[in-house]
Amino acid sequence: MASSIAKPETPAQASSREVTGRLLDSAEQLSYDPVTEVDWKTPLDKDFHGASPEWSTLYGTDYWNELTEAQRKELTRQEAASVASTGIWFEMILQQMVLRDIYSMDPTDPKFQWALTEIADECRHSIMFARGAEKLQAPPYKPNRLVMELGRAFKTIAFGEAAYAAILVAEEVLDVMQRDWMRDERVVPFVRTINNIHVVEESRHMKFARDETVRRMRGTGFVRRQIQAFVISVAAYLIVTSMVNKKVYKNAGLDQERALTEARANEHHKSMMRSSCAGLMEFLTSARLLTKPALLFYKRANLI
Repeated sequence: MASSIAKPETPAQASSREVTGRLLDSAEQLSYDPVTEVDWKTPLDKDFHGASPEWSTLYGTDYWNELTEAQRKELTRQEAASVASTGIWFEMILQQMVLRDIYSMDPTDPKFQWALTEIADECRHSIMFARGAEKLQAPPYKPNRLVMELGRAFKTIAFGEAAYAAILVAEEVLDVMQRDWMRDERVVPFVRTINNIHVVEESRHMKFARDETVRRMRGTGFVRRQIQAFVISVAAYLIVTSMVNKKVYKNAGLDQERALTEARANEHHKSMMRSSCAGLMEFLTSARLLTKPALLFYKRANLI
């Protein structure tokens, strides 16, 4: 009777196990429970912003200069709630892609266990964002119908580097703005706590997404690289352009059409978005995912 001998691990497999092992250790040592960490009981203090004013889509425009301080604070609260709602939408996509990716994986593999840990984190984050948006006294914001349906298709067909790089794009953009918000004493305290939790825990998710993207890009041919780079860029465009729902302006008591016009032409906000993505674009370049067709979508989303 022939005995089965396990194949020795390749250096890449050993490195992957080491990375996921460290991530599991980090999650065990530094994770938060939003139910107890966030102050949900204190009523909303409207003397605070919902996000750093400099990140508002209207900051620096003529319309912004005409607003009262109370109007500015209400606008940033609505914008923060919209960003949180978009985060929930994409985290639901992320969870389904990761589950599909590990469906047949060895459950004793640290990567399998890390993936479930990441999904558990995302579930807590989604509930945290939902409660945060509700406390900001905002209605439910969702991407438009077309984007929702494209998201449904993406979560079903995206695989490999396209799935993990798209995860990275969404989290990197959120990470930079939330690092600003969590340190800003003008932002309402419970939102600062939410941002701090998300930044700490997502740093592990981004590390994993970067490693997976690089690993899965090894040996990919020209055609696959072109297709995946294009898919990732379209996903990035849809995510970023859906972050601030157009209804935030009306719900903040502003003239929606004028606000939309000035927001779309706001060079300050475009500059903030580009600066937030400098590191991301360097990574995509090193991973050979910043192709010419992809560049068009990143430019349209003001990410480069």
